[in-house]
Amino acid sequence: MARIKYYYDTETCKYERIKTSTGDIILNALGIFSLTLAMAAGILLISSSYFESPKELILKNEVKELEFYYHNLFQKVNKLQGQLGNMEYRDDNIYRVVLGAEPIDKSIREAGIGGIDRYEEVKEKNIIHEDIIIKLSENVDNLRRKIYIESKSQDEVVELAESKEKLFAAIPAIQPVANKQLIALASGFGWRIHPIYKVKKMHTGIDFAAAIGTPIYATADGTIDKADISFSGYGKVIEIDHGFGYRTRYAHMHGFAVRLEQKVKRGDLIGYVGNTGLSTAPHLHYEVFVNGIHANPVHYFFNDLNPAEYEKIIELASIENQSLGM
Repeated sequence: MARIKYYYDTETCKYERIKTSTGDIILNALGIFSLTLAMAAGILLISSSYFESPKELILKNEVKELEFYYHNLFQKVNKLQGQLGNMEYRDDNIYRVVLGAEPIDKSIREAGIGGIDRYEEVKEKNIIHEDIIIKLSENVDNLRRKIYIESKSQDEVVELAESKEKLFAAIPAIQPVANKQLIALASGFGWRIHPIYKVKKMHTGIDFAAAIGTPIYATADGTIDKADISFSGYGKVIEIDHGFGYRTRYAHMHGFAVRLEQKVKRGDLIGYVGNTGLSTAPHLHYEVFVNGIHANPVHYFFNDLNPAEYEKIIELASIENQSLGM
């Protein structure tokens, strides 16, 4: 029920009823509505300034989550770059040094990726945290390129290692007959008295005195390149092509244990000591060639002799005595 209002009329000395027009009612209603609207807008403004809406909270949490993952990805990429850096260091300063190869030039490892702006598409889309995405993409691309270079380098290192392994296996490195007591070496490399002509002639190998039938072993991996029989000169002789410029000759043999073109490994039995050809006593005449030139075989006994034994055999080989054959 609406309240009725009165006012005191001083002229009539009576209370008169206040009459409200329709316009006043409308104006009052509009005033109240405007005040309410203004207060609501103020409250909304204050609320939006100091409090976040549920949607804003969701978006903010999503941004924080993305930043967390970006940060983790950066850490993982940096860790991978560190591990790759260690691999590159070992590659350049250990593996390649051991294998006698030049390290990869730093300019090749550090070279950037040329061409047009690779991240123009990201920039055009105005993506949130564009700088982070571009930086992360650059790091990943750089890491991918370095991994590719290192993978190629590792392939090369493997090839070098396999080649070196074959090279080491091809270098004559043991005595061709058992000689643990170092008494079998009868005549060394150099100018020696010829057993037939009794004059000094160049002795191009080493003579090992041994009983007929004593086993003879290949001093390195290779292929039987020659297996001849003659009644003079070297008599029964075998030559092995080891590759890499290395070749060995085994002369005055009694018999063969291998055939022509057969592949042999260091330490394989290839024949037996004899007294064939131009020989004055049972022995093995052993020669080493490097790129077609005679080399002193005594320098190729490093696998089965310790330092003291090697010095002893060097001393024995240096004695200028009479050779046992050609």
